[in-house]
Amino acid sequence: MDDDIKRVVVKVGTNVLTNKDNRILGPVLRELVRQIAVLYERNVMVVLVSSGSAMAGKEVLGDTHITDKSVRRQVYSAVGQPRMMRHYYSIFHDYGMRCAQVLATKRDFDPGKHRDNMINCYEGLLSEGIIPIANEDDAVSVTMSMFSDNDELASLVAELIDADRLIILSDTDGLYTGHPDDEDSKKIKEVTVDQNVEQYVKASGKKEGEGRGGMASKLRIAKGTAKKDIPTYIANGKRENVIIDILDNKEVGTKFIH
Repeated sequence: MDDDIKRVVVKVGTNVLTNKDNRILGPVLRELVRQIAVLYERNVMVVLVSSGSAMAGKEVLGDTHITDKSVRRQVYSAVGQPRMMRHYYSIFHDYGMRCAQVLATKRDFDPGKHRDNMINCYEGLLSEGIIPIANEDDAVSVTMSMFSDNDELASLVAELIDADRLIILSDTDGLYTGHPDDEDSKKIKEVTVDQNVEQYVKASGKKEGEGRGGMASKLRIAKGTAKKDIPTYIANGKRENVIIDILDNKEVGTKFIH
């Protein structure tokens, strides 16, 4: 691993954290935390941007009588967020580590007092060896201050804390020249920000409760972050040891560079 890597932002999507029945997967959470603990011993601090709160809330509540889609999402997230944190808190505790919840809306990243406050919060946590777990504050976000998805949040956090790497964990192994399931599709190992790879991306249909970001969004965010001189990866979050392998420069996922 490069000696210059001290801070890494890892974003994990809903599709990584759930199975085909949309249930939260404990072993996936545990494997994520295990890797973060290994990196911690190597003096690498990780900020985890975790989706899954809406799905965790839906698991508890099932279908609701609320007809307004955005209110329903707020309710699912408000119920699911402490549940996700309880999972994380317990697993980090097993590894002798501490974690904290940092919920944000888009306006918290606006230059000025809000942004300074966010920086102080993250720097304070990281200086104490505490792993920040970030998510959008869905319960109070209004439409104009919503992130397009947690990929955008992860990119803003990476810039905010001056991260050395951003790793976006999805349910695919990276960016392909076609649909990942087509046998003639090839995985693209490395992309520069001026390469036209958008042609390979197909929009995917998503059900309610699933994440908002598809591959097109991930591609836009990965390129945008790489442009800020933060090398960014899209990789499969269900693959064992994926974060450590990426930082050890193994050929995992798709790497985006300036």
